[in-house]
Amino acid sequence: MQAQLGPASHHLHTTSFSAPWWLRNAHLQTIFAKYLSPKQQVPTYPEMLALPDGDELQLNWTEQLPVTEQRPLLVILHGLAGDLHSHYIQGLLAEVTRRKLPAVVMHFRGCHGKPNKLPRAYHSGDTADIGYLLSQLQQRFPAMPLTAVGFSLGGNVLVKYCGEQASANPLRAAVAICPPLDLAACAKRINQGLSKIYQRYLLERLKRQTLAKLAQFPDFPLPLTPAQVQQFNSIAEFDQHYTAPIHGFRDAADYYQRASGKAWLKAITIPTLIIHASDDPFLSDAVIPSPAELSPQVEYRLSRHGGHVGFVGGKHPFRTEFWLNQQICDYLQQGANP
Repeated sequence: MQAQLGPASHHLHTTSFSAPWWLRNAHLQTIFAKYLSPKQQVPTYPEMLALPDGDELQLNWTEQLPVTEQRPLLVILHGLAGDLHSHYIQGLLAEVTRRKLPAVVMHFRGCHGKPNKLPRAYHSGDTADIGYLLSQLQQRFPAMPLTAVGFSLGGNVLVKYCGEQASANPLRAAVAICPPLDLAACAKRINQGLSKIYQRYLLERLKRQTLAKLAQFPDFPLPLTPAQVQQFNSIAEFDQHYTAPIHGFRDAADYYQRASGKAWLKAITIPTLIIHASDDPFLSDAVIPSPAELSPQVEYRLSRHGGHVGFVGGKHPFRTEFWLNQQICDYLQQGANP
């Protein structure tokens, strides 16, 4: 991925993140973020949210809130095969708790440790569920400003949602971290070189979830067998045979084209921050927007280093700093109280 930003723009610039000498490798940034993050679990309150189609989502709240609450609420969307326990979610929850701000994690369908109730799952362009959740939050807490952050797949979902909503967006501000804004290019990128390590990890989790679905639904609507699922060798193959058809797309190419967030950047009308790293091993340089593709409300920051949802700083391994969490909270607090 090339760190070439193209023409100068008032909302397209480099980040303030500087990788320490011992973490200037993309894979180290990506992997160390997972293993150096604080291991304590932030206590949360689970809630099952019933969806209009008979399915459900698990929410995890950092606080039990009165209906009169007026502090800004942060809605958090995880990445592909992620959940409440993902290191980047726990790191952010620790930071918002330290700042005495309420937050809620929305699990995508089937990501809370148990299969969801329908054969379908979730995907990178799946904006209906976040839309439904936000409408419910508006009704439940009418005085609360709403903000949101999405990581990786969740970031793409959030960007696409904000573009679709345009001036009807109920959010005050949004942040997308390492979103795969061009899904076709990213599916190709993660199937190359050392990036295949991450693909293998994600694919094993996706296969397990899909095998559980096949066992759950004897009349599964796709002609898939457990043996076929076990033989998937790439994210693109998984998307071609499961993600695309189960969610109404013609094929993986159709899904990637219609679900990518990049085309929606121009329509965003709320303050939105997007952070990418040039050396992200998950993403192609196709995710980098040109200034002409950005709404004036979108601030795009590109860092030379950072890996995928890494951005670990600190002078040595025993005093690490997680730059992302502060950036996210600072931006959203400012956006929620303009």
